[in-house]
Order: sequence, then structure tokens, then C-alpha cells
Amino acid sequence: MTRRYRGNMNGEKYLANANPGKREVHDLDNEQTGQNQCQIDEIIAAGNDRPYNSLEAAKRDGYDPCHHCLSGSTR
Repeated sequence: MTRRYRGNMNGEKYLANANPGKREVHDLDNEQTGQNQCQIDEIIAAGNDRPYNSLEAAKRDGYDPCHHCLSGSTR
């Protein structure tokens, strides 16, 4: 898919889901769009999108890598 320029996003590569029950970070350059996968548009629509320029920063803030789009990243 593509990077987003709506919600809280301004073209950043990583989008974290700030929903307390989710707390995952997604790579928008490797977004998986199948059913029950990344669901980026739904995260933005709910207002739970938090932008990051680096995966390391999102992980420092307590977000786990999404197992769909960041399956090669260590948790």
C-alpha cells in the first residue's frame, strides 16, 4: 500500500496503533491488506494512529512489531 497523509500521519513510514488493547507498530511500505491483517485505514479512522520515522523509536515507546508487515523484526 502507501504511506498516509491524513489523520495524524504525514508520510511517515511507521504507524503505531495507540489502542490500549493492540499497541502494535506497522510498516506502511510493507502493509498487508488482507482480512484481519494490518487494517491501517481503520486505525486512522478510529484516531489511534501515531506516526513514527523509525521502528526503534516506536519499540522504545512500547509498541510491538506487527506480525503481518514486520514479521522479520525482533519483538
